[in-house]
Amino acid sequence: MVQDLFVASDIEVAYGGKRRLNGERVGGVKVLHGVDLRIGRGETVGIVGESGSGKTTLGRALLRLIDIDAGNIVFDGQDISRLPEQHMRPLRRRMQMIFQDPMTSLNPRHTVRRILVEPLLFHSVARDSADAERRVREFFDRVGLPLSCLDRTPHELSGGQRQRVGIARAALLEPDFVLADEIVSGLDVSTQAQALNLLKTLTRDLGLAMAFISHDLSVIRAVCDRVYVMKSGLVVEEGRCEDVFAAPKSRYTRLLIDAIPLPEIDPGWLDRDVAPEGN
Repeated sequence: MVQDLFVASDIEVAYGGKRRLNGERVGGVKVLHGVDLRIGRGETVGIVGESGSGKTTLGRALLRLIDIDAGNIVFDGQDISRLPEQHMRPLRRRMQMIFQDPMTSLNPRHTVRRILVEPLLFHSVARDSADAERRVREFFDRVGLPLSCLDRTPHELSGGQRQRVGIARAALLEPDFVLADEIVSGLDVSTQAQALNLLKTLTRDLGLAMAFISHDLSVIRAVCDRVYVMKSGLVVEEGRCEDVFAAPKSRYTRLLIDAIPLPEIDPGWLDRDVAPEGN
């Protein structure tokens, strides 16, 4: 049985309103309504739903990028639900995020070398600058980027290359968990396949647990072990991908599957040969 890394219980999150001195929120709009979720070590879990379903809010709540109003979040046996930031800081390296738009998450003034080397030094993953440089160069080969990209800034790279840099930045820190939030939605189909295959390889080789947020059910089926289907801040269905896709229990899940433009989802689309992205 897979050991749980993340366990979220009865999570509630609201935006707006005011907080009292005891932390209780008054007013505001509730976005998550008592969500339960678990992610095992080395497991890839999909979180899917239409826009406004609360999937991104749930992901950011797991990482404590936003505060929860009720419920509990346990990471590797430690309750982090209301942990002060100074106590969260040592855990940040172990829980990383890959953002949807790398142009907004990569410093446009920094070279790729600096973007990747500085976190290794800040989190003491590398002993010194020489060790950090060596780690980055070795990892570049794993993510399929030429070394010439190291001296470029993000705007000098293609969209697929920028996303690979974002993936590398997260994976280089040797985390236990990665949150990937709609990371292929802005890429063309062949570049999507390259990025997703890279993620599958890294999660397998590095033993990473991952939550993959997407509105695209074909992507979820291709990369995830289990899936949570969200609607209006609630989980309406959860299960192994093959079971949910073969026999969805929720009418909403069936509607999502039926909304896919293809008459039938091809679970093997990710394994087709794709032309490598240009440098």
